[in-house]
Amino acid sequence: MLYCFTYFVFLIMGKTHKAYLSLGSNLGERYVTLQKAVFAIGKWGGTVESISGVYENPAVGFEGDDFLNACILIHTHKSPVELLEILLDIEKDFGRIRSLQEGYQSRTLDLDILFYDNELIDDENLKIPHPKLAERSFVLKPLADIAPQYYHPGLGKDIRNLLQQAKDRQSVKKTKRRLFKGRSHLFNQLQFIAVEGSIGAGKTTLSQMIAQEFNAKLVLERFADNPFLPKFYEDQSRFAFPLEMSFLADRYQQFMDDTTQFDLFKNFMVSDYDIFKSLIFAKITLQHDEFNLYRKVFNFMYKEVKKPDVYLYLYRDVDRLLENIKKRGRDYEQSIGAEYLEKINRGYLDFIKSHQEQNSIVLDVSDLDFVSKISDYETILEQLEEHILRSLF
Repeated sequence: MLYCFTYFVFLIMGKTHKAYLSLGSNLGERYVTLQKAVFAIGKWGGTVESISGVYENPAVGFEGDDFLNACILIHTHKSPVELLEILLDIEKDFGRIRSLQEGYQSRTLDLDILFYDNELIDDENLKIPHPKLAERSFVLKPLADIAPQYYHPGLGKDIRNLLQQAKDRQSVKKTKRRLFKGRSHLFNQLQFIAVEGSIGAGKTTLSQMIAQEFNAKLVLERFADNPFLPKFYEDQSRFAFPLEMSFLADRYQQFMDDTTQFDLFKNFMVSDYDIFKSLIFAKITLQHDEFNLYRKVFNFMYKEVKKPDVYLYLYRDVDRLLENIKKRGRDYEQSIGAEYLEKINRGYLDFIKSHQEQNSIVLDVSDLDFVSKISDYETILEQLEEHILRSLF
């Protein structure tokens, strides 16, 4: 029975092939380009199984900036021609268009098929193994990371021997950069992401979506049970101080409980708030003397809590915030005015501006509906992904 099922899957999926690919870039944000190309190959070309280190070398055959190069192994159901078409499309997405007269020149992205199983292909538009492979140490070195004993089907020598015999003696240096198989592997390098935003920005929803997709521990702010919140919206001057103090005490306790206890079955933590929001809201709502007292207590607590690896602020304009507040229908929020929301937005942006040491990213999501539109959600993940890549190296 198991044999029949396996054979059925084989008929549907077809045979899995091994393909070794090279990636190079010497224009723009080279590392970010290579990493996003790996993600694209994994999405459209096949499953990324192994990734070499990232190497840097001077341009060969022309004057240009230094290249970053890497090699990957993928398992694919695509034919060699189909795989080539996918790689060319990915190159186009990064602004490169090949031509027969192109020659050697700088490029945002260069993708080549080095090996495809043990096949020998010599067509007009596709030659496998890559005909220049044995001459290029900037390809052989990263390839030796993942396939040192792989035999060249045409030359009958493994990659280590080809590297030793290569006449190309240019400087090829291994960098400290890493490439990741997929977005989840990248996000797993973090311990803690804080998603922040004004009232109605969508921070809780986005945190829940990220936690579910990437198997992250979810830390949500407990504000709905605060007895002072409805009273505050009715009489702000009277209940501002007890409200802010109760929020601070609750946030501090929750942070100490939740962010210091790692879940072995989760990859990282994502929270829909950062404790610094306490000071931002307090500055808006409290009188001068009250705020000075509040800040002394806050500073003492803030030293003890865990700081996020990435602080993601979702910015929405006031009109969109008011629409969302009305839509979710919490009675005690319906009296919130545009002026108050504008102060909150300004308070967050001032905080981010004054804390340059914090790894912050501000995303304008005013025109995005990441709950209903998967493309809008993907836009947020792509921007977050790029920010993490830039901050890692």
